[in-house]
Amino acid sequence: MQPRANGRMRPRANGRAGRSLHWRSPVDPVTVSTVITAPRERVFDYLQDIANHSEFTDHYLVDWHLTRIDSVGRGAGARFRVKVPCNRFSWADVTFVEVERPHRIVEVGRTGKNNRIRTVGVYELARGISGTTRVRFTLQTQPHTLSDRLMEALGARSWTRRKGKRAMRRLRTIIERGEGRGQRVTVAGG
Repeated sequence: MQPRANGRMRPRANGRAGRSLHWRSPVDPVTVSTVITAPRERVFDYLQDIANHSEFTDHYLVDWHLTRIDSVGRGAGARFRVKVPCNRFSWADVTFVEVERPHRIVEVGRTGKNNRIRTVGVYELARGISGTTRVRFTLQTQPHTLSDRLMEALGARSWTRRKGKRAMRRLRTIIERGEGRGQRVTVAGG
């Protein structure tokens, strides 16, 4: 049986019954958010430059390298290492595929062994009261194999949520006060 888009099983093309070892339905997304005391356009301008992302995520995403010289807007991308405990295959990459000023940025990427786990990250910026901006980041992964799904079930999702919450707090501090900035990445990785 193979999964349908709605997660239910369907028979395989070869007619065999049973579960496929290559379960490809997405895992429930991880969402984190924060409210930043800054205009939405200013927050968007900061986030649309992927070189800035290492500043607020360097507590768990390290060894950043840009995939092209222009780090702003659609097509901008980066490769980095994820500091996940007990993970031998820690490299990941993301590329901005949608940049809708000033409210949405969509990044797609891959991670895991042989880059087989697909990822989709979405930054949504909503105007708040009194000139604030609500930033919500949603990360969805699509594990390729049963072992990839087991890793997520054994704590990867909660670890990602914890690290994402801290990244949102750091993002707020950087934009509001200009404090706690990490190192901005360049093409050469330094």
